[in-house]
Amino acid sequence: MTETLPLTGERTAPGIWHENYWFARHEAAYRWITANWLTAEPGRVLDAGCGEGYGADLLHRAGATRVVGLDYEGTTLRHLAKAYPQINLIQGNLVQTGFADDSFDLAVSLQTIEHLWEQPRFIAECARVLAPGGVLVLSTPNRLTFPSGNWYHTRELTEAEFIGLVEPELDVIGTYGLWHGESLRAWETQHGSCVGAQLAADHAKWPQDIVDIVTRTDHQDFEIRPGDLDDSLDLIVVARPRTS
Repeated sequence: MTETLPLTGERTAPGIWHENYWFARHEAAYRWITANWLTAEPGRVLDAGCGEGYGADLLHRAGATRVVGLDYEGTTLRHLAKAYPQINLIQGNLVQTGFADDSFDLAVSLQTIEHLWEQPRFIAECARVLAPGGVLVLSTPNRLTFPSGNWYHTRELTEAEFIGLVEPELDVIGTYGLWHGESLRAWETQHGSCVGAQLAADHAKWPQDIVDIVTRTDHQDFEIRPGDLDDSLDLIVVARPRTS
């Protein structure tokens, strides 16, 4: 499925063994959304910055009536059209989408905002396309814990900075963090940072203990919950349009 989509480092994808930790970390957030923010009649869902498409597919399989995947890059969308034909695809700019006002009941954009130059404009566009009573779910790496030097990121955020971006346009109704679950914490107690170990060498030179933990990690090895988010790995903000 992923063979035709180049692995540039800007996105993650299923089926790539040495990317499996990152894929599972991303998938955990999508599955948390399907469990908590898809209503009995999920209606119209936007995945803004949908990338490879596995997240939009999860939203579709969880019962969303109509899922629109929005991305700017043509190669990605051509792959997505073949891999996930059930997803409605739009090629466009995330800060100027072209959708009508009030188009979506749920909008999600995971691990996207850190790639954008015009972050406030993107939040304003999300607010515009959300229907009254709709929900926006955003995630981003926590700048306080994420390894520095990702040249695909224009601006990484802390919890306060993330909330500060969203609050001018929408009412923030929840803030959450993603952490390692019990299995990954136990591994790190013995071996040190799982992320640091992956970044320390090319995957072809990883020792067997790193290969083992990376290949066996899945979405259930992460926890998403509220709390003191300074040491969380990823940040999640949930917001709604203002009623007045």
